Amino acid sequence: MADQDIRVLQQQLAELTEQLVRSEKLASIGQLAAGVAHEINNPIGYVASNLTVLKDYTNSLMLLVQRLSEQLPPAQSQLLKSQFDFDYICEDLPNLLQQSEQGLQRVIEIIRDLKDFSHIDQAEFVMADLHQGILSTLNIVANEIKYKAEVVKQFAELPPVFCIPSQLNQVLLNLLVNAAQAIVERGIITISTGCDAQWVWFSVADTGPGIAAEQLEQIFQPFYTTKPKGQGTGLGLALSRSIVEKHKGLIEVQSTPGVGSCFTVKIPRSITTT
Repeated sequence: MADQDIRVLQQQLAELTEQLVRSEKLASIGQLAAGVAHEINNPIGYVASNLTVLKDYTNSLMLLVQRLSEQLPPAQSQLLKSQFDFDYICEDLPNLLQQSEQGLQRVIEIIRDLKDFSHIDQAEFVMADLHQGILSTLNIVANEIKYKAEVVKQFAELPPVFCIPSQLNQVLLNLLVNAAQAIVERGIITISTGCDAQWVWFSVADTGPGIAAEQLEQIFQPFYTTKPKGQGTGLGLALSRSIVEKHKGLIEVQSTPGVGSCFTVKIPRSITTT
């Protein structure tokens, strides 16, 4: 075997090893995230229940104070209400409880999405709702995106997809993070879905600086990155391509320098794992 062939095999082995390490890390992160979500879920349940009871108690106490104040002379009643800011409390307390309920509901949604997203170790193909995975992933990555871009969703009606949902979530996560990081100041990230007789797809388009034509041929290679040193491992797109290929799908990219980039992931409408 020629030295060049040996070097090619060694490089391929190194790439596969890195992908395996990356996959193992993702599985560990997924298990940790699922455990954390489960542990948080219980105390959040107590808080949600207690907040509902607190709302009823508050209404009863305010009504009691109002009824008792009616037993006093009007001047004395008004003085006491003014002294303890009763009218302001009656006005503000329901708003505080409503805001608390909304915040708690947001936490519950994040926990639910984290549990859905974090099944990284799931290795079985199942029929899944692609849009549900997109929405869950958007919630997980919201903090990464909200300061950089507005997210526009253009969803078509889709059939269920035979896939490993957590792995497609990971692909979408990589594409969304890359899109957010590509945008220099403030831009738009558009997530589109569609299907035809052969494919079901989703795409992530950004208004970043785009990718030069000579770089497009290299971006799926392991360790290749267009990001500044220390800001990217160069494994995200390589892993994404590996996952898509496992699903017998395609990942395509179109990019125009100065305009932006668009990555499209296509999954067959009907596939087998053999």
